[in-house]
Amino acid sequence: MAEHVEKERAIRAIVKQAIEAYASGFSDRHLRELDDENGTINMKIHNVFIAALGPDIQYYSALSRSLDSSLGNMLEKMAINIATLNYEVTQHVEGLIYQGQTDYIAELLESYKNTKGENHKKPQVEDYQDISKLTSSALHSKRHESDYYLKDTETSMHYLIELKIGGDLDNKKARSEKEALLEQYCILANSLGTEMNIRLYFATAYNRYGEGKAWKQGRVRQFFAEEELLISNKFWNLVCKSENGYTIVLDEYRKNAHYIIEALNRIKSVYLPNE
Repeated sequence: MAEHVEKERAIRAIVKQAIEAYASGFSDRHLRELDDENGTINMKIHNVFIAALGPDIQYYSALSRSLDSSLGNMLEKMAINIATLNYEVTQHVEGLIYQGQTDYIAELLESYKNTKGENHKKPQVEDYQDISKLTSSALHSKRHESDYYLKDTETSMHYLIELKIGGDLDNKKARSEKEALLEQYCILANSLGTEMNIRLYFATAYNRYGEGKAWKQGRVRQFFAEEELLISNKFWNLVCKSENGYTIVLDEYRKNAHYIIEALNRIKSVYLPNE
């Protein structure tokens, strides 16, 4: 019980620190750009057609893309810091892969892509089980940058995770994400001598369709099986190694969101001082 309390305290501390640092940095960056005509806000805030809709819309439309992308970066880093509480965390996978494995991956992905052909396959985890046995071909050394390679030293499980904050990918990008994960899977399996404890996932930080609702991103599902998806709460629960991980993270985020709101208000008061 004490261990769970300590873990929750540590998670909350990481979330709070991440939000405070983000709010401060976001505010400072945009305030420094006040006199820069090529600054993020200045590039858009003088759109007279948007300005005619009112100062709030004028301000937030100018800032929205910067807020969205930088907030996503903050969440990615925050998740990594939380993961270090429970796992050995690496952001690359490097090692040997057989040409036969690479060829099989290409054929498999083509069968997922070919949605109208006779050879179309619906993604299943079983599709690549035993891929480590395809060893009668040339070996190549390869390195992949990874969002999250998590090793659980207690269970000897290895998790390969590609995170897209909202999960928006086009068809080509979804394919390349699955290809990269499968190649990492092979490299790990070849190194470990077994596939038994390796899992690969496509993850999102939130459910764009609403928490608790079905996640319907068809372009991702074309290449990823249901068991390979960590959508919203499933991602945070794995990273936190707790069935309450998502609840803890979101609760602490909401408690400290006022730091970001205050930063946004500071920026607005400088760029639109008469409002």
